[in-house]
Amino acid sequence: MSLKNFLTSKVFLKQLALAILALVVLSFIILKWLNITTNHGSFVEVPDLTGKSLETVQIELEDRDLRMEIQDSANFNPKYPKYSVIEQYPLAGTQVKEDRKIYLTLNPSGYRKVEVPNIVRRTFRQAKPTLEALGFEVGKISYVDDIGKDEVLSMSFKGEKLAKGDLLPITSKIDLVLGNGNRTDGE
Repeated sequence: MSLKNFLTSKVFLKQLALAILALVVLSFIILKWLNITTNHGSFVEVPDLTGKSLETVQIELEDRDLRMEIQDSANFNPKYPKYSVIEQYPLAGTQVKEDRKIYLTLNPSGYRKVEVPNIVRRTFRQAKPTLEALGFEVGKISYVDDIGKDEVLSMSFKGEKLAKGDLLPITSKIDLVLGNGNRTDGE
């Protein structure tokens, strides 16, 4: 039998029709299954979670059949309570499917700690930008007799003497003792 005769035979055409019918039925079944399992056309609105505690966030997301994933904690923001949400993705009001992950960024418990630099025996003009670049603030400045005018003699935080390498939270106010340029009696 030649190829042309086979392609025009009743057996081949019957088998081709059955294959096409099976393909149509299978496609219809798969489309219906996808429609049911993906909840086609069904959405949930993402709530506004900023400023809320983790317990409250978890309850709100469970009520809407959503899941949370904590991405990271950012730099401390004093406008929000500790361990509260400061950012979320997707944003509030976005329409998403059920069981979608909502990614959260939390406010840490406080400012991160930074090493105190060695600014003793440096001029105030050098010390101030060094402290401010690290996120510290210059607190009270007092003067004592020392030949080095405006030279940092010591530093303290809340009355406690500081040494190079001590860890303090960012935005801490560091008090400085500077020389006034006068000789001490022993010199």
